[in-house]
Amino acid sequence: MLVGTEHEYSINDRNFRPLPISDRIIEKLCGKVEHEVNFAGIKVSKELQKHALELIPARPGSLGFLEDNLFQGLTGLYQALGHQYRLLGLGMHPLLTLDQTTYWDHDEQEYYQTYDRIFDIKQHGWLNIQALQINIPYAGREEMVSVFNRVRSLIPYLVAVTASSPVVEGRLTSYLDNRLVFYRENQRRIPEICHDILPERLESSDDYVQINRDIYRALRACGADILCREWVNSRGVIVRFTRSCVEIKAIDEQECLHSDMAVAAFLLALLRSDCKLQEDEAELRSLLEAAMRGGTRDLKPELERLYREASGSATAEEMHYLPLIKRRIDEGCLAELMSARFRETGRMEPILADMEKALRSNSPYAV
Repeated sequence: MLVGTEHEYSINDRNFRPLPISDRIIEKLCGKVEHEVNFAGIKVSKELQKHALELIPARPGSLGFLEDNLFQGLTGLYQALGHQYRLLGLGMHPLLTLDQTTYWDHDEQEYYQTYDRIFDIKQHGWLNIQALQINIPYAGREEMVSVFNRVRSLIPYLVAVTASSPVVEGRLTSYLDNRLVFYRENQRRIPEICHDILPERLESSDDYVQINRDIYRALRACGADILCREWVNSRGVIVRFTRSCVEIKAIDEQECLHSDMAVAAFLLALLRSDCKLQEDEAELRSLLEAAMRGGTRDLKPELERLYREASGSATAEEMHYLPLIKRRIDEGCLAELMSARFRETGRMEPILADMEKALRSNSPYAV
C-alpha cells in the first residue's frame, strides 16, 4: 500500500534552545519566504509554531521509499544549513517555554488570527506540539468507513507505543503523552472540534459529513467561517475527502525516521489483520487515558497480542520494521525511556543530544 507521512521537527541551537526561525531557514533554501518549498527531493514546510519545520516526502510510496526519500532530504537540509542547528523530533520540545517561540507571521494570518481570537494560541497545545501524521488512502466511502473505524479502535495502542512527550518546560509530569493532554484542551471553547481526541464510530460516510457540519455550525456562531474546512476537525483520526485518505493525528513524533516507519508498519499490518478490536467508546477512552499516562505499562498484554496479529499479516517490508515495535512494547516507549533516564540523572540535555543524534543518523534510540 502506498501511504503518505508528515514529520515535524523543532529547530534548536547547540544547547537545545528552540529557535523561532523557520521563515529564515526557508528563505535560505529558496531565496524568499514561502510557506512550503521543494528541496533535496522532499517538501519542507512551515508549521504554525515558528520553531518547527515539517518534512513531507515527494509523493506517497512504500515505507522503504518514504524512509529513504525523507532521510535524503533531511541530510540535504543539514548540509544546506551548515550543520549550524540541531533538529529534534519528539511530541513536544521538553525545555521550551512559551516566551521562546511564536506563531508563523507571514501568509495565512487570517487563519491564525481567528484561531487566536477564539482559543488563544499562545499555549503549549498550539505552540509546542509535534506529530507524526500518517495518511492512509481509501477507495470509496465504504472502505473509508472501515479504515476509519479500525484506526479509531487502534488509537490507544498507537499512543502507548509512541508517547514521547513526558517533560514540559523541563519538568516531568504525571503523563507520558503531554502533547495529547494539551491537544485535547486547546479548543475547549468548541468541544465539537476535538471530541477529546477519540472520534465517534461511523456507520456511514454521512455520519462523518454530519460531524463536520456540526463543527462548522459552532464555528460560524463564533464568527469563524474562515475555519470551516475539513482540516479543522481535530480528532485523533480524521477524513480528508479532498485527498481520499484517512489522516491519523494522534501519534507523537518519534526520534528518527526509521522509528516513524515502524509505527506506520505496525498500523498497516493491523489494518490488514482480522484481529478483534474494542469499539465501545467508554472503554476506548479508558484505554487512551492509560496510554497517555503510562505508555505501554498498563497495556502490555493487549499490545503483545496485537504485535502477534501484526506479525501474522505483515508484508516482508513491514516485517523489516516491526522488531522496533516489539522492543518498544518490551522495554517501553520513548517517553518511558526518557523519564527513567531523567529521573536517574536530573539532566535533559544529554537525552536530547542522543535524540538529535538518532534523527541525524536515522538510528532508533536505545538505552
